[in-house]
Amino acid sequence: MLPRRTLLLLTLATAATTAAAQDTWPSKPIRIVVPFAAGGTSDIIARTLGDKLQTALKQTVIVDNKAGAGGVIGADSVAKAPGDGHTILLGTIATHAINPALQPKMPYNAAKDFAPVILLGSISNVLLVGSEQPAKNVKDLIAAMKAKPGSFAFASAGQGTSQHLSGETFKLLAGVDITHVPYKGSAPAIQDVIGGQVPMSFETITVAMPHIQGGKVRALAVTSAKRSRALPDVPTLAEAGVPGFDVASWQAIYVPAGTPPAVVQRLNAEIEKIIAMPDVKAKMEGLGLEHQPNTPEQFAAFGRSELAKWAKVVKDGNVQP
Repeated sequence: MLPRRTLLLLTLATAATTAAAQDTWPSKPIRIVVPFAAGGTSDIIARTLGDKLQTALKQTVIVDNKAGAGGVIGADSVAKAPGDGHTILLGTIATHAINPALQPKMPYNAAKDFAPVILLGSISNVLLVGSEQPAKNVKDLIAAMKAKPGSFAFASAGQGTSQHLSGETFKLLAGVDITHVPYKGSAPAIQDVIGGQVPMSFETITVAMPHIQGGKVRALAVTSAKRSRALPDVPTLAEAGVPGFDVASWQAIYVPAGTPPAVVQRLNAEIEKIIAMPDVKAKMEGLGLEHQPNTPEQFAAFGRSELAKWAKVVKDGNVQP
């Protein structure tokens, strides 16, 4: 056991280091790494936050798109960056929950190599059918699937996406036999549902909304536990007859492990202020992103639950990478 004087000195040293980190950070430009291509939801969110953080922190903020491997390449670059608060990751359900559950060999440890900062919000997926499909609700769709096992397929934006795992969860909870058809992105997937090549898909509300409003596809249910503000008249899958269904894509901010706690707390506080700004709030809601204020500790607990949840889905569904 350390002497009392030593403990006191260590406590004072820690407090001084924390204060110094808060006073001197940021001391150079901040880089927000987006592990996906420019123009997508993650990129739009990062650029919106970056513009506001630049003003709040009085420091240049650069958005750096490092796409590839379902977000793994960009996330890995942040995991291996210095923990000084100058490199930030726009992480998602893919980088920190699905890929770690799905990929047998990951270059980073999602639970240990990052410090969670804030959960920016969740975007529900929506179960879509083509306008020519006879099913008017989820119960009709499930009945048709059970009448002809193996004859239905669902489209997704790609292997390992939240859209794909929404379909796998549907298979497990609804007890149906349907085939996954992965596409290279949301655009070609939804076009084939519109054209009738594939009867159904799971898609983010952000992508699906214009096609729903245009009558090209029909929304049968949302995948989140609560109804979406963007589609208030569309039931959840749990309400529609698939109890326990709760899948939502989410966006979040991480920094490398070892980043001073004072910097993590400052980032959390500044981003909460930014999200509350009327123009940012409107943009986020336009993307279908629903935010609840949260601390780094609350977000860390959420992250642990998501890792466990998707590991179970991948195992129970025998989902292959």
